[in-house]
Formats: sequence, C-alpha cells, structure tokens
Amino acid sequence: MGDETAVTVGCELTYEVATTTTIALQVTAYRQGPDARLTATTAADESVPEEVADSWAAGGRHHLLAAPPGRITVRYQATVTRPTPAAPAPVSAWERMVSLRPSRYCPSDRLGGFAAARFAGHGDDADTVRAICSYVHDHTTYTAGASGPSTDAAQTLLSGAGVCRDYAHLTVTLCRAMDIPARVVAVYAPGLSPMDFHLVTEAAVDDHWYVWDATRLAPRSSLVRIATGRDAADVAFATTVGGAVDLTGMSVLAVTEGELPVDDPEKLVALH
Repeated sequence: MGDETAVTVGCELTYEVATTTTIALQVTAYRQGPDARLTATTAADESVPEEVADSWAAGGRHHLLAAPPGRITVRYQATVTRPTPAAPAPVSAWERMVSLRPSRYCPSDRLGGFAAARFAGHGDDADTVRAICSYVHDHTTYTAGASGPSTDAAQTLLSGAGVCRDYAHLTVTLCRAMDIPARVVAVYAPGLSPMDFHLVTEAAVDDHWYVWDATRLAPRSSLVRIATGRDAADVAFATTVGGAVDLTGMSVLAVTEGELPVDDPEKLVALH
C-alpha cells in the first residue's frame, strides 16, 4: 500500500470584458475533493460556471462562463488527495492512435529524420523517452518571452529556447516521431517557481501512461492533473469565444503537505 498526499490547488483570474463573451475554462483539477469551489464574480453577482463534457477519457473538466461587460473574477480552490505512488493508467487503442498523430504544435512528421538519427538504438521505449527528455533538457534554455502562441516544436528545436509548453511540445513531438504515443498535460505543480500553470508530457511505456518533464522544475510525484490533450491548444486554461476581453490579473496556488519529494528524472512516475 502506498501513501496519500494532500495538495491544495487553486487560481484567481481577473478579466476586463469590453463586449459580452464566453470564456471556456480549464482550471479545475481532473480529480478533486468535495471541497472544490469554482466561482465567477461580477459587480452584480456571483455564479458557478457551467461544466461541459470532454471527449478525452482523462481530458479535463471544462467550464463555460458567460461574461457580461465589466470586470469579472474567476476563483478556484480545492484539496486533491493523490496516491503516492500513483498507478499508471493503461493506454487505450483510441488514445494510442491520437497520440501518435502530428498536431498543431507537435509536427512529428517533420522531425522524423532528426529523431531517428538522434534516438535510434536506445533500447526499449522507457530508455528512448529518457534520452529524449535529457536531450530537450540539455539543449533548451528556459527563457521567458522566447516563444509565442504560434511557436511549434520545430521552431523550439531550432531556437533552443522556450518555456514549459515548448519543452513539452518538443518532448511529445520527438516521442511521436519515434512511434511512442505522447500527449501533453496541464498541471498544478507544487514547487514551481515562479508559480504558474505548468505543462508536462505523458508518454507511453509498456502500454501505460507515465509523466515526464524536461524542464525538471517541479517534482512529478506532486503534480495535479488539470487537462490532457494533443498539445497546448487542447489544454489552455482559458479560451474566449467571441467578444473582447483582456486578462488583467492571474495568480496560481499549488502547495503540498509536508516537504516536497526529490524527483529522480530517470524514474517512471505516473500522474493521477
């Protein structure tokens, strides 16, 4: 029997809405306790955004918020109990198919030759993923502002700089180019500094999902899943549909009970 760890997570997002819009949110933990609370506050009232279904088996909890003109503040907080170690989830046939395809930010079809030349001969899938994560970590410099909303993994490979989403996209792309199913996961990450939403990779080993993080900025065993998808386009914490709106403030909370664990980047770790 393993232990359980309690992680307190949350966020506060402030928007200035110029014209009525709908905001699609992915900020709630995929598995959350009964104390979880998500609210949207305007000058007139406080409401609970509507939860809508997701097509991924572990995709995320989507909420739609109808935002009238003016200031609106979204608040979320929950305590998540996470088994340690977590049991890896099996890779379904559908997940395998989707997680091997190129996607908007992960053009694995364009990096097949590079991946084969660099990572062939590493033995089993676990060793190949380890080699890919080490390469991305060693050859990419974490640089705020080095990438933008249109930057894909091929551009990150060439520039050698980026933020967590760029590390995750490049890791996913190289895994897919080596015929290893891979996807991204948005997470709350205790220990991350400065605190923010974080993006990591899940890659398949022996037909089960394991989490990988080439940034090595937070221990994987404390991560809390928010949303799962092909790339960042699927797991954005907020997307506006029509209207005009600006995000004017954001804070993120992720605190684990006790001391943060030490993360061995070579170890297989599953994400709850």
